[in-house]
Amino acid sequence: MTQRTTHQLLLATLLGLCLSVSHAADKKEAAEPVVKKSDSGICHDKTSASFGNTKKFTGFASMDECIKSGGRPVAGQAAAEPVVKKSESGICHDKNSTSYERTKKFTEFKTLDECVKSGGALPKK
Repeated sequence: MTQRTTHQLLLATLLGLCLSVSHAADKKEAAEPVVKKSDSGICHDKTSASFGNTKKFTGFASMDECIKSGGRPVAGQAAAEPVVKKSESGICHDKNSTSYERTKKFTEFKTLDECVKSGGALPKK
C-alpha cells in the first residue's frame, strides 16, 4: 500500500467512527420522556391518549415536575394531592392537621420527616 492510500484509509476510518458516535448520541437524545408538556400547557403521561400524538413538547421525568413547571393535567386526570404541606410560615401539615385544608400556599412533601428536615416545624398541639 502506498502512503497516500494509507492516509485515505485512516481518514475514512476516523470519519466513519465519528459518524457512528454522533448517531449513537442522537438515539440517546431521542429517548421518549415519561411526561410531555404540550405547547398548550397540558401534561401528558403514557396513560394519556394524546401522549403519542404530542410532537411539540417539553419533556419531564415525572407528572409532578411538569405540573410544578406550570403545566396542568389532562382533563379528568387530577393531580395527586400532596401528602404533607409546608405553609409559607414553615409549618408542616399532614392530613391529620386541623389546618391542612386551609393551607393554600405551600410546598409539598411526601412525608412529615422530609418537611421537617427541610426546615419546617410541626404544628403546636
